[in-house]
Amino acid sequence: MPNQTPMFPYKAPGSNYAQFIDMNSAMYRDRTLMVSRYIDEAYANELISIILYLRKEDPKGPISMYFNVPGAIFRPALAVYDVLMQTKEMCEISTVNLGLCTGMGAFLCGAGTRGKRSAMPNSRFLLQRIGMDQPFQGQASDIGLEVKNIKLLNERMEVELSKMTGQPVEKIRKDLSRDFYLSSDEAVQYGLIDQVLLPTPNKRAARGQSADLGAFEGDEEQKYQGQEQKGGWGSQQQRPPDRRQQDDDDEPKIMKG
Repeated sequence: MPNQTPMFPYKAPGSNYAQFIDMNSAMYRDRTLMVSRYIDEAYANELISIILYLRKEDPKGPISMYFNVPGAIFRPALAVYDVLMQTKEMCEISTVNLGLCTGMGAFLCGAGTRGKRSAMPNSRFLLQRIGMDQPFQGQASDIGLEVKNIKLLNERMEVELSKMTGQPVEKIRKDLSRDFYLSSDEAVQYGLIDQVLLPTPNKRAARGQSADLGAFEGDEEQKYQGQEQKGGWGSQQQRPPDRRQQDDDDEPKIMKG
């Protein structure tokens, strides 16, 4: 299998010849970002640089971000979050969860422009509190200061999630006491995203257009909207159990007189 980024021919406006550029660069030219790996310090700086460049190139042009993130370090991801919040004041930022957004990846996916936050039908979110990024050694007082700092960061994240989702801080604190999984429709109920991209009855390819992610659209009123605001596994209405007794006995029935 190839382990290098695919290359595509690209012809710049006004140029007489084309040049090969990598797939990510081609997507950046369309103001599209694919966030697809663990967000550490280096990757966070890369994302911030791309967002700042796109913001300078066209301050009001929309930006699309597709997430499939296995996790992130809190402090670098928080820097990306701050840049997104500043950029969101000038242009629309649409976010899509393609598969799994874990920890701060789910936090960043929910930081898009309200009404532009989406997820694929089989995607999942995992919200969780942060811990120490690496083992910490030192005096007891230094360890205590580090623990206190992490506690303050968790409390700040809970407040930001409350603003993002509309849920009370007390509920978010209770939900995050353990790993908190959300399916795509449960994330809509929770307020983390706005819609699930469902396949349209008539594919756009049948009308002469390509059947890409644009062939998935969210209905104005989806079946899981307007319900009681609950999250986590089992929040959907369950079908009542079948009370019919399942008889596995193959012997003939006994007739009673």
